[in-house]
Amino acid sequence: MNQLDRNVNRRTLLRGSIALGTLAWFSPGVFAEELARTPRMTEGPFYPDKLPLDTDNDLLIVNNSITPAVGDVTHLTGRVLSSSGEPIRNTVVEIWQVDNRGVYLHSADSSRKQRDTNFQGFGRCATGPNGEYYFRTIKPVPYTGRTPHIHVRVKKGNRELLTTQIFINGHPQNKRDGVLADIRDPFDRELVLVDFKPIAESKVGELAARFDVVVGRTPAEPAKERRS
Repeated sequence: MNQLDRNVNRRTLLRGSIALGTLAWFSPGVFAEELARTPRMTEGPFYPDKLPLDTDNDLLIVNNSITPAVGDVTHLTGRVLSSSGEPIRNTVVEIWQVDNRGVYLHSADSSRKQRDTNFQGFGRCATGPNGEYYFRTIKPVPYTGRTPHIHVRVKKGNRELLTTQIFINGHPQNKRDGVLADIRDPFDRELVLVDFKPIAESKVGELAARFDVVVGRTPAEPAKERRS
């Protein structure tokens, strides 16, 4: 237990704590061997086919524009961890999602619909010394056939470590979403459900969301079979 930062969110530890029972609470380092890995999920068809010139971690402002994107401002934070609980620094976290109108930054989608050009639609952030990342974006919205979600990809160098999606915990459309339903294990499903909580001191209704990513084999680890 003492080998893990206590800021790791509850869902990250859910599978490990249930699987190990009370032993986990009294055995130092047990969690480090049993940390539940974030489920892999489909990339989907709308990873940007042409990346924007602005790919920073603030998706609300494009380049030097003074007009922000429309939507519920959300501060998305978290850490990238190994399955042993160690923070992974200098990884690149990418996110992409639809704008407030339900349109992706992709020619197959945005060419047919009116996209919010003030929304960046895609962003990148390198993790810091403690594996932390940060994005300013909007709360995801639903579109035809899908519950609200944000796509997430973690890379180190040219190597992809994980692609997944995050979902709004408790959203009514989650029960009808085919992609989310593909995660059969209810414990794994918990790992991609995120609370979007109002920030008490915000005067404009900003939200905070935390999503810790636990990856399996990293380039520095010995080769072994990845969990499917």
